[in-house]
Amino acid sequence: MEQGNTEGLQQSAGANQTDTAQLTTEQLNASKEQLSVIDYKMVTFSLADKDYAIDIMKVKEIAKAGHFTYVPNTMPFVLGVYNLRGEIIPIIDLRLFFNIDVPEQNPNALENVLIVTIEERTFGIVVDAIDKVVGIQKSTIQPPHPLFGDINIAYIYGVVESNNRLYILLDIDRIFGDRPEEDDKETPKMDVRPVSHAVNAPQETAPAATEVASKTEEAPAPEKEKPSRKDDINFKFVCESLKSFRKFNVSSVNDKWVEKRFDEWEQEKGAGKTQLQNETETDMFIKPFYSRCTSTWWTKEYADAVFKALPENSAKQISVWNPGCGKGYEAYSLACLLKKRYPNARIRIYGHDIDLLSVSNAPLINLPANVASDWYSPYTTKTVNGETTFDKSIKDMILFEYHDCVNTNALPVVDIIFARDIVSFLPVESQNKLITDFGEKIKGNGIVLLGDNESLAGRGSWTENNTGSVVTFSKQ
Repeated sequence: MEQGNTEGLQQSAGANQTDTAQLTTEQLNASKEQLSVIDYKMVTFSLADKDYAIDIMKVKEIAKAGHFTYVPNTMPFVLGVYNLRGEIIPIIDLRLFFNIDVPEQNPNALENVLIVTIEERTFGIVVDAIDKVVGIQKSTIQPPHPLFGDINIAYIYGVVESNNRLYILLDIDRIFGDRPEEDDKETPKMDVRPVSHAVNAPQETAPAATEVASKTEEAPAPEKEKPSRKDDINFKFVCESLKSFRKFNVSSVNDKWVEKRFDEWEQEKGAGKTQLQNETETDMFIKPFYSRCTSTWWTKEYADAVFKALPENSAKQISVWNPGCGKGYEAYSLACLLKKRYPNARIRIYGHDIDLLSVSNAPLINLPANVASDWYSPYTTKTVNGETTFDKSIKDMILFEYHDCVNTNALPVVDIIFARDIVSFLPVESQNKLITDFGEKIKGNGIVLLGDNESLAGRGSWTENNTGSVVTFSKQ
């Protein structure tokens, strides 16, 4: 009896050993199969206690570094430059780039730095903490979801889960490389930005288009009785002349104003005599288009109107983009106004223009006596020659740069975009790119201020806000 039990136990033990061997083989095969499908590796790190990652192929190395050499007149997110074994590379704080609060640190502390290479350029990227290298199957990467509202969705490649952790995979080429060409069609693409950054547009009317809009609302019948001006051959000739003589391009940004102005022009000149024969006639046609105080110092009346349109903002730092700053009248006027509106904030204005002479001379500007004694007076000082200029606090706010606004702008997200009367003078495809850039650069609570006769209504989903005589646009 005992012997039979022993034999049975031995047989059972042998069976178990066989099963164990088979199980181990299955596990090994499964493990090998799992390893075989890992076709994507990413370096993971954290920002504000959230998990992020970038393609390991973009990472040159990982380092602990500090004591960066400060470079004046650079973007706020550029901490300086660093000597990496003889190669001088810029150091970019990814937290500041994404407008994430950075806790105060000991200036002697070393930062966690990812050394990355994009388009043969090397950068150092500062993050909170660097975690590890994670291997995944590329097919498991999911499209970015609107819930990830901390970062502009245009900078997110996708999201992926690994070991019960959800990683936001950043598109490092999109962030630091040249922005890919956008669709140049007049009709904008579907907006896929986060809900907090998305745009939706109940439409009001810009001041210059109020009369046209009210006629449309009160008397829609006449519009049906007469053909659209866009089908009028004389109107088309005028549009072509505006483009040819003054590079003014008719689009949905300004078409309401152009049609209204064409009606006035036809009444002045007579039917069939509307063609613009030369630059002089073109200038006459386009003269009413320009905004108040364009290319000159702002009057107190206009400054007060803009002041009322500025939103509440308790941020410690306020960033402003002023493309088309010209000789600096607008940028300095903005600086004085913003200092008055947000006295406790650190303000940075990025004044961009393609007129190299203007942006070079703007920091040296002086004020005429009649302007210096106006509303600008609290922000001025006297030079050793007795001339009046802006005080240091105002001048330090503005960074004048030679820059074409339709090219890639490595700006942080901004609170205000002040771009009066420049969009209409760009080719339509460039208008589309710039307006797309507006949507990517502006904060959720930020505003865009265009020219008095320009509008974003119908260009994506923008909310139009009318404050007195000033119209602003914001993302909903």
